[in-house]
Amino acid sequence: MSNQTVFRLCAVGACLGAASLLAHADQWSDISQRKELRCGTFADVPPFAAPDPKTREMVGHDVDLCNALAKELGLTAKVTPLSVEARVPEVKLGRVDVTIANLAYTRSRGEQIQFSDPYYVAKEMLAVKASDPGTTKADFKGKRLSSTKGSTSELSIKMNGSEPVTFQDTGSAFMAVQQNKSVGMVANTMTITKLVNQSKTGGVALKMISEPMVLQPVGIGMKKDEPVLLSKVNAALYALEKSRELDRLWAKWLGPNTEYKMVREEKVTPLAELKFEMLP
Repeated sequence: MSNQTVFRLCAVGACLGAASLLAHADQWSDISQRKELRCGTFADVPPFAAPDPKTREMVGHDVDLCNALAKELGLTAKVTPLSVEARVPEVKLGRVDVTIANLAYTRSRGEQIQFSDPYYVAKEMLAVKASDPGTTKADFKGKRLSSTKGSTSELSIKMNGSEPVTFQDTGSAFMAVQQNKSVGMVANTMTITKLVNQSKTGGVALKMISEPMVLQPVGIGMKKDEPVLLSKVNAALYALEKSRELDRLWAKWLGPNTEYKMVREEKVTPLAELKFEMLP
């Protein structure tokens, strides 16, 4: 076979193989070479990630976790604020290396991206007007409940047989209840606790239904088929657990001395060891 024929074969088809190899290059190698971990967080969902009112810099539990993870990996963190619905697409497309944004494992998300071992188990909670006679989630079947668009809160509303009314942020979902556009709102425990407390001093008072809508393991999202990156992230999480850095971050943003007054009960645990109802 002549050199010219070989060249033609490459030009027509064989070079596609080289392009394929490049497309499947090890993401961890790219990250370690640039010495920077591109970390997606919420754009404005305190206490996870939100702009500081004074400095306008991003602050919160998930921002600190991005920095702690990057440091453990020998990198610096570049924090990128994302909308709720962009958390999976941005990491899937490779625009961020990891997503740390209270990202719960669901069946559909697991088909699109891979997750680290969960570092805690979140609860989706329902808040309704304090005057509402309902006491269980079943009492709100068929009723309009508000949440952020593209969130597991929205999924839990559908699973309950309720009608989701979705918005771009939790503030708008909260106002929907205040303005009688929905009978209640669903969000994570921390957000609901804060909004219920706020409602007692302004607007219509709310109460939190004690029964969780769903339980959901929360992990770090990464692009699929990147085993080295997954292994590195998991190892870093267990190291942060062992050093109690995860406990420290929790206490700082969510613990007994904060407005949320929450105790961190779960530790980093393999997903297979957890018992929960898988969200679709």
